[in-house]
Amino acid sequence: MVDRRSDILDAFGELTGAGYFRVDADRNVVEVSRSLLQVTGMSREEVVGHPCIGLIRCSECLKGCEVFRRGRVDNARVSVYRKDGSRIEVVRSGKVLRDENGKPAGAVETLALAGASPDPEACLVPDELEAMLNSLGREFVAADGDLRIRTFSSSLPRLIGWTQERLLDSTLADLFGQELFGPLGSLRSVLAGKRKEGWQAWLPAPGGGHLSASISVGPIQEEHRCRRPEVRVIVMIRPERPEDGEHVHAAYHGIVGRSASMQRIFRLIDLLRDNDATVLITGESGTGKELLARAVHATSHRSAGPFVAVNCAALPADLLESELFGHVRGAFTGAVRDRVGRFEMAEGGTLFLDEIGDLAPALQAKLLRALQHRTFERVGETETRTVDTRVIAATNADLPTAVAEHRFREDLYYRLRVIPIEVPPLRDRREDLPVLIDELLGRMGRRHGRSLRLASTASRALLTHDWPGNVRELENALEYAVTVCSGQTIHEGDLPLDVRGGIRIAAHAEHATDGPTVAVPTPPRADEHPEATRIRSALADSHYRRGRAAELLGMSRTTLWRKMKEYGL
Repeated sequence: MVDRRSDILDAFGELTGAGYFRVDADRNVVEVSRSLLQVTGMSREEVVGHPCIGLIRCSECLKGCEVFRRGRVDNARVSVYRKDGSRIEVVRSGKVLRDENGKPAGAVETLALAGASPDPEACLVPDELEAMLNSLGREFVAADGDLRIRTFSSSLPRLIGWTQERLLDSTLADLFGQELFGPLGSLRSVLAGKRKEGWQAWLPAPGGGHLSASISVGPIQEEHRCRRPEVRVIVMIRPERPEDGEHVHAAYHGIVGRSASMQRIFRLIDLLRDNDATVLITGESGTGKELLARAVHATSHRSAGPFVAVNCAALPADLLESELFGHVRGAFTGAVRDRVGRFEMAEGGTLFLDEIGDLAPALQAKLLRALQHRTFERVGETETRTVDTRVIAATNADLPTAVAEHRFREDLYYRLRVIPIEVPPLRDRREDLPVLIDELLGRMGRRHGRSLRLASTASRALLTHDWPGNVRELENALEYAVTVCSGQTIHEGDLPLDVRGGIRIAAHAEHATDGPTVAVPTPPRADEHPEATRIRSALADSHYRRGRAAELLGMSRTTLWRKMKEYGL
């Protein structure tokens, strides 16, 4: 069994720069911190269970223990001898511990190397130690009534990439964010004596980005304060460290991925920093194509300019032309004023054309001209305008097939795919699942002000699911789980039924040995139209994702939807 108290004592030694030990009523050592053993050169076996005089070897102790005699000692400067016989100067503090009847039950003492701190009182003394022992975690911050940081664990600067000077010049709001400790922050009520536990927080990370952490915040009451009365608030931090092998990961401009395929994409985007070439991003629905487009923009020399996104499948062709290029007053019914198009809005920046595969043939020709010559005309206008806009396009359609079937212009296709980026589906990069799950769960926890974690059964269900809807489906599943979860831990039963295995996809039903199966679509009727049968089959093959089914059938999603209604599918 892990001795959690020993871990806390060692954390205290790191925090204060002091060693710590506790003795019983007979002055035999019962606990000692690793930091004090390192200072004295002793082993734990040599001191635990033995009189404390053998641990600190203090000549003053031979005259009688002042801690037991006076009840407490604050910052007494004494000489002690190490195991090798060398003498060192230390600053010693101690306090008697009493039982329920007020009789001495032992004592706690701290020893800090003299000169280790310009202010000996910078170390927390036993009164405060007693108040914090049950709250100490791996990292620690103490602040005053203005929430200005006064002291912290020695390893915290290295963890977050800040200097000690910067930390001491900061507030809790600077470290954890205004939403937690700002004027309207959720955790400021700690100053009114209210303890807060298990809150999700984000720490700065070395080199940029953030580290996820769970924090508990508590006030230090008047009777528990040490000789530094300005310390009013204690924050215990449980960071999710890189060495733990979980949770901490580098996000590339909001995109999470440690798989080789995603790392290659990140490196390619880095190479495009000074390149204005048109980019074509392909991949299934829900893989995060717009996130990649934003990353290309954010890393380019156009990052200071606007990022303007247009969904080419969301509007009919006539309205989309006006949306892209703008129109003049009177160009068509309802055009009561001049309107600037998205190309002009993106001047000096990036225009993202999503679902470019659904672009109508007439618009394809106009887009090609805009790409080739950087010129266009507004709808209803003869004046040619010039624009300096970088174009990034994306599609989940099979454009080579559309080109072969003359549904998409070949010259436009090659003009768009100067730099092709293909985003792999989530099922082909399963090593990204753990970090994606953690990233999404962290965002949701922060949004809801909750520190969330997964039970092992829920984690297993998420890691073994096929994710035909890719990252978007994963995000929706976690959002559902967070909504229905009543506590801090998400269990398998909190996940959507299809994700936790309660429903098996029809394609896998024949291999299932237990559990319910999803209702299999009704078989085609004998008199069913052949096209309806083809659509039914394509829907089943694509796990009922209409976008994918439309690709298999070689038709647009709008056409597929219309035919589904026509055939009653």
